[in-house]
Amino acid sequence: MKSNLSRTLASCLAATLLGHTHLQAARPELAAAALKPSKPAPQYATTGRVERLAPEFDALVAPGTEMELLAEGFDWSEGPVWIRKNRELLFSDVPVNKVYRWTEKDGLSVALNPSGYTGQALKFREQGSNGLTTDRGERLILCQHGNRQIARLEADGRFTPLAEHYQGRRFNSPNDLCLASNGNIYFTDPPYGLDGMNNSPLKELMFNGVYLRRPSGEVVLISRKLDFPNGIALSPDEKTLYVNQSDSKAATITAFPVLPDGTVGEGRVFFDATPRVAGNKGLPDGLKVDERGNLWTSGPGGILVISPEGKLLGVLNTGEATANCAWGNDGRTLYITADSKLIRIRTLSRGAHWPR
Repeated sequence: MKSNLSRTLASCLAATLLGHTHLQAARPELAAAALKPSKPAPQYATTGRVERLAPEFDALVAPGTEMELLAEGFDWSEGPVWIRKNRELLFSDVPVNKVYRWTEKDGLSVALNPSGYTGQALKFREQGSNGLTTDRGERLILCQHGNRQIARLEADGRFTPLAEHYQGRRFNSPNDLCLASNGNIYFTDPPYGLDGMNNSPLKELMFNGVYLRRPSGEVVLISRKLDFPNGIALSPDEKTLYVNQSDSKAATITAFPVLPDGTVGEGRVFFDATPRVAGNKGLPDGLKVDERGNLWTSGPGGILVISPEGKLLGVLNTGEATANCAWGNDGRTLYITADSKLIRIRTLSRGAHWPR
C-alpha cells in the first residue's frame, strides 16, 4: 500500500458484508491500511483541476465547480457504483481484495472482504473485484479477478457465478461490465489480474475478449480484436457499445453498433487518446455515458469528457492515473476513483437512464 499504518483506522476496518455479515478476510494484514478520513469532514479539500476545452463543456460542469477529495490511501481504487436504496457508494480496491462503502453520513468502511478472490493461494497480480454494477433489484454484480468470473452477491453473502467460462475455458480476469435494459450483461476480459498477464501459465484463452452474457446464461464472444479491452458502456439508446482499450500504443475508444440479437457489428475508432499518453498519467480504463450521450471516460490526464460526435470537451484532471467513475446521489454527482483517491464533482448532466 502507498499509505502509513493507522491503528485507529485499523480497528474500524473489520470485514463486513453489505448486510453487515462477517466474511473471512483473504489478507487480514491489509486491514490495517491507512484510509483517511474515516468520517466525513464538514468541508472537503479540493483537488485537481477542471480543464475547459470547448464552450459546450460549461453546459456539463458549471464554471467555478471544483473536485472534492473524499478519501485517500487506497492501493488502486476502481469500479464505483451508487446504491440508491442505501444512499451509499461502493467501489473496489483491486489489489487488496476489498470493496469499500462511502456515505456522506458515516464516511468510509469496508463493505466486502474478500471481494474478488475467495481462495487461499495468492497467485494473482490483482486478485480483488474490479468493475461493479447492479441489477434491477440493486443486487451487486462484480467482475472478480481472482475467481475469474462475473458473480452476483446474494443477501446471505454467497457469490453466485453468472459467467465463468467460454467454450469450456476459464476467463482471464473479467475487468468491467455494463447492464442493458433487457438483462444482457456486456463485459471485458483482459489479463490484468494474472501474474505475467498474457504470459501467465494460468491463461486458458489465447485472446482478450469482449463478451455478452444473456439472461439465459449463454455467453457469446462479440469481439476479440482489442488487445487490452477494459471499460465498457452503452449509449442512452443502447444502440452503441463503447469499449476502451488500455494500451499506451493504441489508447482508443471503439464504438460497436449493437445488433437486434444483442451482438455487435464491426467496430470503429470513436476517439483516439494516444496523442495524450505522453506527459499525462493514465490510460483509457472505465467509462460512463450521460443522458445526453456524452462519454465520461478515464484516460490520459483524468476523466475525459467527449461529445457523442467524438469531440473532447473538457478534462477532469485528477493529477492521478484515473480508473473509473459513476454518478450517484441525484444523478448529478460524479464519483471518481483515481489511484489512491476517491473524488467527486457536481455535474449539470445526469447519468444515462438515471431515474427522475
